[in-house]
Amino acid sequence: MDFGVTGKLGGYYPAGQYRKNAAGKSDGVDFAELAAAKAAERGNASGMSFKDMWQSRFPGAYYHVMDGSKISQGAWDRNDFPLDKFFQDDTDASAVNWKPTGAEPEATSSQVQSRWNSTLGQKSIIVPPELEEKMKNDPELAKKVMANVENFITTYTATSVRPGRVCSWLISLDENGEIEKFRVTGGGGNISGPTEEEMRQFEAEQAAKKKRREEYARLNEESALKRKLMEQETDARYYQTSITKRAASVAAYEAAGILK
Repeated sequence: MDFGVTGKLGGYYPAGQYRKNAAGKSDGVDFAELAAAKAAERGNASGMSFKDMWQSRFPGAYYHVMDGSKISQGAWDRNDFPLDKFFQDDTDASAVNWKPTGAEPEATSSQVQSRWNSTLGQKSIIVPPELEEKMKNDPELAKKVMANVENFITTYTATSVRPGRVCSWLISLDENGEIEKFRVTGGGGNISGPTEEEMRQFEAEQAAKKKRREEYARLNEESALKRKLMEQETDARYYQTSITKRAASVAAYEAAGILK
């Protein structure tokens, strides 16, 4: 049985850890050397693109330029989120515009397990168009972003993945190159299924996820009500001010003998 882990910036690691290798060098790959080699290959002084670095470091990895911020955290966290669409070359806007319908299926359902299994051992990254453009014009930024991403994968693997597990990685970046959201799905390993402790932890995570969605909806409703009350209060003050000004003008005219 496979289990997926989802997260967002700060969910598991502080942003500072992603910036640990800001010079563009990671423990696994020196991206400055790769960039120089690629530049020499192409005769291009600007060096290696972020896509080149990503797919050189992780051969066969998928690369999508689209606005991942359109995917709400609630949709991203769901078991039926169509993450498999990001592990193919012809992904279109329907993937980021996906909206859930109906109740969320259990992680143990055959449909969810099949979707997760289809992505195992693969990696995919979502890069917003604004960031893609920035990195084209700033090779140093591209190296920093790549170092951050690889550092995250390396650190997460070392601290949170059971030995022998085969994982898939779906990472969504924001317009500044930070990891905005991620999904790590694992299968295999030294045991055939989750322990009781893992099951309890998984159930607790599911309950917390549901609570976060409900709290988010409640805060949105409260915010909308506050805005409405503030608008009404502003309208009332404007009306009262207008009445006062008009009364003062009438009194001034009467005092000057203009109105009788």
